[in-house]
Amino acid sequence: QVQLVESGGGLVQAGGSLRLSCAASGRTFSSLTMGWFRQAPGKEREFVVGITYRGGMTYYADSVKGRSTISRDNDKNTVYLQMTNLKLEDTAVYFCASREGWNVDSRPSQYTSWGQGTQVTVSS
Repeated sequence: QVQLVESGGGLVQAGGSLRLSCAASGRTFSSLTMGWFRQAPGKEREFVVGITYRGGMTYYADSVKGRSTISRDNDKNTVYLQMTNLKLEDTAVYFCASREGWNVDSRPSQYTSWGQGTQVTVSS
């Protein structure tokens, strides 16, 4: 089992930036494909971005493409999500998740471990 702990959320003005972190423990992090998801009140959890286990490939949802960057440090067992030019619609709880497969999948059901989430609130 993998334990995931997110951090870095907070309140930010529209147009601002945040960097989220997700620290993993319990399994070999370098063998895990990682994803970031988000869930706004009253909405389903949605895929934001994913990165393959060696970091060779990344996939972004259209809603964040060009404004976000995912990266990972396998020595620190951590995956990051840098978000810039934040918009009001980016307000959500952000979750990181892991899966054993080598490819990124946008379906939450394909991820076996989840963090507790970190709140991102974008204000006008």
